[in-house]
Amino acid sequence: MKSLLLFIAFAISIATGTVLALDLKAPPLTPLAQDGIHDPQVETIKTLQDPKQSMKNFPKDRRGEVNWVEAINQGVIKPRRTNTGRPEDGAPMKEFDLDIIMTDTAEMPNVRFPHLAHTRWLACSNCHPDIFLPKKNGNPVTMEKILKGQFCGRCHDKVSFALWTCERCHSVPHNKSIPAWRDTSKK
Repeated sequence: MKSLLLFIAFAISIATGTVLALDLKAPPLTPLAQDGIHDPQVETIKTLQDPKQSMKNFPKDRRGEVNWVEAINQGVIKPRRTNTGRPEDGAPMKEFDLDIIMTDTAEMPNVRFPHLAHTRWLACSNCHPDIFLPKKNGNPVTMEKILKGQFCGRCHDKVSFALWTCERCHSVPHNKSIPAWRDTSKK
């Protein structure tokens, strides 16, 4: 039943263009029969590859989770540029290379949001305008809101890297950053 509900939710999101955030409880690389998404009673689950096995050679971050940006950079994966992967089936997604620096971070380093890392496999409409308004200072992003599943939290800690690798986002030290964050030679 859970699989059917997820399929229906996915179909609705495709039909309406709405981005749905799943509330995934299982950590990355959990066996499919235990991930809370796949129905272990369905026989066809045996035809799917186990995530740990299929991604064993993917680059990992310090928590052992797949580093998807590095996987693209190293050519381990190559996301489709159209829905089908065939150029004749529509205009390809456009890569957008623009970093946004968020500076309201107190003693934490500023946040660098790299559009390129996201637009290599997501269309702009995945985030704009429903999750982020595409205008300067138009998004009151806070860690509290992210942890509650808003803004970056729609994907991160769910289908993208965990929120507990602070340095992945808080990567631009400033003069108010505590010394441990300013010493980037150890990273």
